[in-house]
Amino acid sequence: MKLVIAIVQDKDSNRLSNALVREGFRATKLASTGGFLRAGNTTFMIGIEDERVSDVMQVIKSNCKVRDQLVSPVSPMGSTTDSYIPFPVEVQVGGAAVFVVPVERFEHF
Repeated sequence: MKLVIAIVQDKDSNRLSNALVREGFRATKLASTGGFLRAGNTTFMIGIEDERVSDVMQVIKSNCKVRDQLVSPVSPMGSTTDSYIPFPVEVQVGGAAVFVVPVERFEHF
């Protein structure tokens, strides 16, 4: 058994959740916040049999897309402004960060 932990952007969360249900996967959703952009994320925790890991990975891959987004940097507070960029920059957001870890023991009460 494996635990799949998928961290996805909130924009992809509902689409992924619906796709997981449609394909018969059960998942727990947790609200989370990204560090770099401080944007909302959703973390999915999916317990799955070893032989179905590739199936769940395909569902995640086809429902979580990388996209470009303009971000306005926050001005520095109390530090030098030499490296401050005063105009929006384009960054890639979205997609999914996925971890697959072995489960030593599972109990359901």
